[in-house]
Amino acid sequence: MTGTDPTAWRPIGDVRVARQRALLLQRAREFFAQKTILEVDTPCIGEAAVSDPNIESMHTTLALDPGRNFYLQTSAELHMKRLLADGFPDIFEICKVFRDAEIGRHHQPEFTLIEWYRLGFDLDAMISETIDFIEALIDPSRIVAGADKLSYRDAFLRYAGIDPLSAGFDEVAGKLDADPDLKASLKGSVDAALDLMLATQIAAQFSADRLTVIFHYPANQAALARINPIDRSVADRFEVFFGSLELANGYVELTDAGEQRQRCEADQDKRRQRGAAIRPVDEKFLASLDSGLPACAGVAVGFDRLLMIELKTGHLSDTRHFPIETPR
Repeated sequence: MTGTDPTAWRPIGDVRVARQRALLLQRAREFFAQKTILEVDTPCIGEAAVSDPNIESMHTTLALDPGRNFYLQTSAELHMKRLLADGFPDIFEICKVFRDAEIGRHHQPEFTLIEWYRLGFDLDAMISETIDFIEALIDPSRIVAGADKLSYRDAFLRYAGIDPLSAGFDEVAGKLDADPDLKASLKGSVDAALDLMLATQIAAQFSADRLTVIFHYPANQAALARINPIDRSVADRFEVFFGSLELANGYVELTDAGEQRQRCEADQDKRRQRGAAIRPVDEKFLASLDSGLPACAGVAVGFDRLLMIELKTGHLSDTRHFPIETPR
């Protein structure tokens, strides 16, 4: 123990936090049991890392092969899709995941995701089930029933007065309420500017007491989602917010291995441009897509953020017993 505080060893969250966490986990498993969705268990350590330039993986080494990096998983997604490609039914996992360079009021480097996949679901069905799941876990007195639903484009038109599908960087940056240094750090990226505007200005205007669903993100922000077959300017991706707090990120899944490989290569190019670490792409995941991933949709929900709502706290560290602490 460092420092002079003799109580520094004590956990941050008390037994009330543990009981509430256990209750929400019980509710989650009951929700999936009622729908006969199978619980699975995938590894925390993998041979490859996510290519997404907005997510940083942590790496480690093993004594059995000290010259080789292994990676703490940022999501169970790629392993779970390999299970689906192998013929598994609808599945869910409650998993510990790890992301570097993410710490603050709503972030910890280690956190819990609840992730699940539904065969044959379209975007509307996945959104509806995600809302049902969140409302099943949270005390009804905390959330007004009935979510607000807006397309990504409509949200920007309503709350910022710009069209995100056609706006250039200067137009978006000109409306950003951010200091010059932060704007300069965007390096002319329209996507980065839109992300910042959504997080800092648009989400702040969402209803504080109900869920808001934003869907049909721009095609170049598709991540692992398929491009909408009717309007190819957007992706079949959605996010769910409670007030300004992001709770969930989901897709109708991309099943085309060739397109997925192209996206991974584009991600690596973006990483090189930013001077970010280049991680090995998950070739086994790409091979599973080649083998045939069935039509499906999936979502990942930040469990600790649900617990924040239940505990009525504005700090994710309050949901943990031993968080990595930051100044408040």
